[in-house]
Amino acid sequence: MGGKPKILAFAGSLRADSYNKKLIKIGVRGAERAGAEVTLIDLRDFPMPIFDQDFETKEGLPKNAVKMKELFLAHQGLLISAPEYNSSITGVLKNTIDWVSRPLPNEASLACFDGKVAGLMSASPGALGGLRGLVHVRAILGNIKVLVIPDQAAVPKADGAFNPDGTLKDSKLQAAVESVGAKVAALLLKL
Repeated sequence: MGGKPKILAFAGSLRADSYNKKLIKIGVRGAERAGAEVTLIDLRDFPMPIFDQDFETKEGLPKNAVKMKELFLAHQGLLISAPEYNSSITGVLKNTIDWVSRPLPNEASLACFDGKVAGLMSASPGALGGLRGLVHVRAILGNIKVLVIPDQAAVPKADGAFNPDGTLKDSKLQAAVESVGAKVAALLLKL
């Protein structure tokens, strides 16, 4: 690969004060300390309509879907903090994956995902920290040719888990989240 591995990082939430937007920043620190160049984005900056193949046929890919595809193609790794909504993946995260998966003319199937390495994390006010939703995210990514590392981090009771500076009150959880980012970076460096 040569040079620093590039990782695209984001939370699967639109809420400004999202626990997962706080959490992804911790994972980013771990990846950067391990030698990766990380691009942290906010899905709120890339609004897209709900995926609709009739819309795609008539209008083509939305402008923000094309921008997201370009970002995915420019990075070898993904770091995703995925909230759990009703025991599953959020609508905005699934919609992003669906639009990014759509090929442009002369583009290989799943070009934006094939061969990527991903790390997952989640924060939730619930007792499981979003683990049920991570199972779904892992399955979706694995089915579209993404290598998802086995390590993941889940932060339960997230409404009281963060310090004012954005770090986690539990130092073991802080280290676990940083480790997810670091392991994605380390694997990409080996590749």
